[in-house]
Amino acid sequence: MKKVRAIVSICMVTLFVVYRLFISQDASDHRYKRGDPVPLYANKVGPFHNPSESYRYYDLPFCIPDKVKLEEKKEALGEVLNGDRLVSGPYALDFLVEKDMEILCRKKLTKEEVAQFRRAVDKDYYFEMYYDELPIWGLIGRVENREETDDPKDYKYYLYKHIHFDILYNKDRVIEITARTDPHSVLDLTEDKEVDGEFTYTAKWKQTDILFENRMDKFSQTSLPHHLEIHWFSIINSCVIVLLLTGFLATILMRVLKNDFIKYAHDEEAVNDHEETGWKYIHGDVFRFPKHKSLFAAALGCGTQLFTLTVFVFLLALVGVFYPYNRGALFTALLVIYALTSGVAGYTATFFYCQLEGTNWVRNLVLTGSLFCGPLALMFCFLNSVAVSYSSTAALPFGTIMVIVLMWTFMTSPLLVLGGIAGKNSRTSFQAPCRTTKYPREIPLLAWYRGTVPQMAMAGFLPFSAIYIELYYIFESVWGQKIYTIYSILFIVFILLLIVTSFITVALTYFQLAAEDHKWWWRSFICGGSTSIFIYSYCLYYYYTRSDMSGFMQISFFFGYMACICYGFFLMLGTVGFRSSMLFVRHIYRSIKCE
Repeated sequence: MKKVRAIVSICMVTLFVVYRLFISQDASDHRYKRGDPVPLYANKVGPFHNPSESYRYYDLPFCIPDKVKLEEKKEALGEVLNGDRLVSGPYALDFLVEKDMEILCRKKLTKEEVAQFRRAVDKDYYFEMYYDELPIWGLIGRVENREETDDPKDYKYYLYKHIHFDILYNKDRVIEITARTDPHSVLDLTEDKEVDGEFTYTAKWKQTDILFENRMDKFSQTSLPHHLEIHWFSIINSCVIVLLLTGFLATILMRVLKNDFIKYAHDEEAVNDHEETGWKYIHGDVFRFPKHKSLFAAALGCGTQLFTLTVFVFLLALVGVFYPYNRGALFTALLVIYALTSGVAGYTATFFYCQLEGTNWVRNLVLTGSLFCGPLALMFCFLNSVAVSYSSTAALPFGTIMVIVLMWTFMTSPLLVLGGIAGKNSRTSFQAPCRTTKYPREIPLLAWYRGTVPQMAMAGFLPFSAIYIELYYIFESVWGQKIYTIYSILFIVFILLLIVTSFITVALTYFQLAAEDHKWWWRSFICGGSTSIFIYSYCLYYYYTRSDMSGFMQISFFFGYMACICYGFFLMLGTVGFRSSMLFVRHIYRSIKCE
């Protein structure tokens, strides 16, 4: 009971800390009087189809009015991780003050600036701004004749000169803002020559009955998927099919096990007139500790921590913390919760390592702390270097990197060590239903389909089939310009993934033991995590067939970070598969009498 109360207390403290981090971000009450300046920040620009390749707004030679003083907004950690770099915007949109063809500035674009804008227009650059914390987007220009001909010499490049803002308000608060570019007010950038341009904007205010508390509902209603009923039908259809297959498998397995129990009970009454066969035959080897037990325990510790992290993130999502355009909230949650749950990894890994009669628990603790973070840090260093070479906002500043290092030094590492000490002090001997023999039995020659790779393919396909529909929407949200808000469906899919992974891993473990192959520890972990290989294969399919991403930087970020995510899924689902198999194996060997 003490352990349960401690775990519940840690969970409550973690949720409280993370929740307070998000609730207290903005000190403004968003109330204004007529003529009051409303904060407008220009965020970034970049290719529309390459979400990772973003740049500061003024990296393009936009004109800056003389009266505008460029000031960078102080950003939270999650906003920096999200690639946001907010600076004062060029437009003056005071509360309830309408603008009729207001001149932003007059500017002569040099040949170099014309070429820079032309490259940006050719790559479909968009801009992103925030007006009273409400997002504004728009393309900076357009290309004509692109669909009619494949010869770039025949393309026409135009830069938009005029933007019209429609702003809705309710009493003293801003409710909604949209930006529309005028397709007839453009600058021709086709030729390499200097161009004179006059940039203008207009603003119209309209009253609305929408409450301030509901102003973000617009983004939830237009989020992925567009047809919620079809999405629900697809998910339910997938769930029914997978659960039917899982049910058939479970029924068959239970009938086979029942026959096995009857058979072995009959053999015992017959005083073993014939030699034992099947999974009972290897009862003296089935609980033999696996090779590389330090690595195995570290993998279980990391997988348990990632599972705990996922559960906490889902709890925050279901209570509405990750509403649309709560900038950087998800990244902050992942970073903070991972640091606070590092004690879970230390406790689990050390406790299990000591159960496996390991002696060097300090080395095991170091391995646990670096098993997931090590590859992630190496990948981050490479991708951050790529982002720096592109001068992209995806590159983290030195100060942010130091904050993360300090969090690792003074929060993650101490909690990992404390968890390890607690696991060492509360260790118990491994309770096996059967006595393990001194020497292992020889494993008989098995068919090719009982090998590790074929078993992984069978184990990973069924769980992947349960989630692949939802994967598309997640990818469109993470690697596209869509919004995902239906976390309830995602949570159902996650539960389904856990159930199917457990069932298929248990079934394959039984068939492995029935073939008198007692090396099931690592096999169950690998088979449980094999779904991650299918997910990464889906990444290849999505990139080359469903997306328009291109360029070395986007390829690096997409495949690099997806490799880290899939590796995390491998550890988490591998832990689920092993834990399920361990419960199953303990149960069946406890149900029979072994000499």
